[in-house]
Amino acid sequence: MSEIIVYHGSKEIVEHPEIRMTKYHKDFYFGFYCTQFLGQATRWAVRFTGKGIVNEYQYVKDDSLKMLSFSEMTEEWLDFIVSCRLGQPHEYDIVEGPMADDTIFNYVQNFADGKISRAAFWELVKFKKPTHQMSFHTEKALSTLRFLKGYEVYDEE
Repeated sequence: MSEIIVYHGSKEIVEHPEIRMTKYHKDFYFGFYCTQFLGQATRWAVRFTGKGIVNEYQYVKDDSLKMLSFSEMTEEWLDFIVSCRLGQPHEYDIVEGPMADDTIFNYVQNFADGKISRAAFWELVKFKKPTHQMSFHTEKALSTLRFLKGYEVYDEE
């Protein structure tokens, strides 16, 4: 599949995505993060104030870009996230894979800090719901996204 729809949850409409360096390192390092799951993007959008914007993009795959893809949580995925969360940059244009949500992030941090073993980490994450994220790390990667629309969403709770 060379074209898919991806979503970005935000507090504003983002017609022109950009890579922002923030205080905290993310799962796949600094980048512009999207997901194929509308529900997940909605959770991202409403997490602070109960309302937000879901931005919808058409993503067109570019085989000239350097891409890393994890189809599931693996040892390689865990090591990559720990490295990125510790501030180690990488050379990929796009990285795709499961997300370390708040709960899983705590397990990742505990593993990185040596508080739990690998075996304990895998036991703890075994029953978590599927997540997806796609992070764009270069201007060329961002050029694969075409803004379609942005719309308001609200927390359903």
